[in-house]
Amino acid sequence: MASTPPDDEVQKTTAVSYIKAWGESPLPPTLLATLLTALHLSPSPNSLSSPTRFLPRTIPWLFPPALLFSTYLNLSGYTTSAAGTSAAWSALWLVMAARGRRRRRGRMVGMGKRTDTLRQMFGVRGAVRGVAGGVAWANVGGGGLVYGMGGRDEEG
Repeated sequence: MASTPPDDEVQKTTAVSYIKAWGESPLPPTLLATLLTALHLSPSPNSLSSPTRFLPRTIPWLFPPALLFSTYLNLSGYTTSAAGTSAAWSALWLVMAARGRRRRRGRMVGMGKRTDTLRQMFGVRGAVRGVAGGVAWANVGGGGLVYGMGGRDEEG
């Protein structure tokens, strides 16, 4: 007959422990930096017609180095500071991404017909943008929890 461990040895994993593990990991900021690089490195469909518009915008390129720096902080032992940095830069990217999407969605033609086709909204670029948004939200939640609950006395 199989023996069951006593209640003291059973470790319960809650949702908070999963969120905290996400915030303490160095992988999510690296994943988000990779997705943002892929998202902003590829040219937009409008920029292919003009060679001067092919150059990427400079503001989105601030996010991957900052997120990679938070990964470096995490690997150096500053887990709480890295979680706060990752959460802050992820939240800032979410604000910037929501601002840009609202501006593009505002154009309506006729009686409620959007100018975006389904192919433009649900293409590869939209999928990468959606995954990046999901990872950014997870970074804000996990990093904010670790930064809010963690003390910086034991770091370093």
